[in-house]
Amino acid sequence: MPYRLFKIFLSFFIIISTFGFGQTLTSSLDKTTLALGEVAVFKIQILDLAGKDVQIAPRNELLPFHFEMVNDSIAVQKDIYLRSVKFAVFQEGKFTIPEIEIKVGDEILKTIPYEVEVINTAKKGDQINDIMKNKEVELNVQDYWDLYKFYVLVALMIIAIVVLIIGIIKYGKKRKSSPIVTTNQTLKDLEKLRKKNYIENENFRAFYIELIDITRTFITKQYQIPADVLLTDDLIDHMKNTNAISQENEKVVEDIFLRGDLVKFAKTIPTKELMAKDFTEIRDFVKRSTKDVEAENLRNVSVAELSEADKSKIRKLK
Repeated sequence: MPYRLFKIFLSFFIIISTFGFGQTLTSSLDKTTLALGEVAVFKIQILDLAGKDVQIAPRNELLPFHFEMVNDSIAVQKDIYLRSVKFAVFQEGKFTIPEIEIKVGDEILKTIPYEVEVINTAKKGDQINDIMKNKEVELNVQDYWDLYKFYVLVALMIIAIVVLIIGIIKYGKKRKSSPIVTTNQTLKDLEKLRKKNYIENENFRAFYIELIDITRTFITKQYQIPADVLLTDDLIDHMKNTNAISQENEKVVEDIFLRGDLVKFAKTIPTKELMAKDFTEIRDFVKRSTKDVEAENLRNVSVAELSEADKSKIRKLK
């Protein structure tokens, strides 16, 4: 009889220890198959906290970058931690919510991973049939004008705006600062970027966004190229056609801008070493830029002198 009582007491002590001193972690995902843009809910619950501190990823940073946050709510009480994350995915394929590490006091807890499949419901192969057959109607010039005059007018307006912008850039824009002043200011901006520790914290998206914005502003001021309004591909073509930037500097801008676009649209993840290398190359490009400006000025002077010489020859022949 005493032995039996001892076993009962021991079992009761184990149960009390388990529920009294441990935390219970549960997680759930309401859907594993989603349509593009459909909202799903991922939940985490921790019980029996006993007032212990919970350390977990901050709000809107719990899930990988493929998952667009819709809402991230957190509720914390003395013994309970609740977190509900609503998200959507706008790319087809299979994506994984990895196991999430949570520190409760001195104890490390981990959730189970989940796999989410995202499908495009518009690709079901449904055939759409017309109720009536199309009728052929002959159109004259006036009909075509009535149909497309709006697009023609918009196209002419765009062409006029582009010509105006090119004219302002080519003939009306004057330098507001010397190349050295622009270079020094850009180097200060790059130093501020470095001190934000994006590279050390692997915040690659913010790093490339700010690095490219600084470089675009610099190119616009230093080379009189509208880098602040041109898309990456158009900017690269413009640089190659104008020859204002040396081939060495042009290659640096092209490589880093193209890589930056891939990073911003979550198609590649750079390493710390690559981020540091890109930062150094942009900084060196800024320092070398004054040589490009000096070379361009020399070319302009040479052309002007040649034109005057040709005019003198023409006058002598007359």
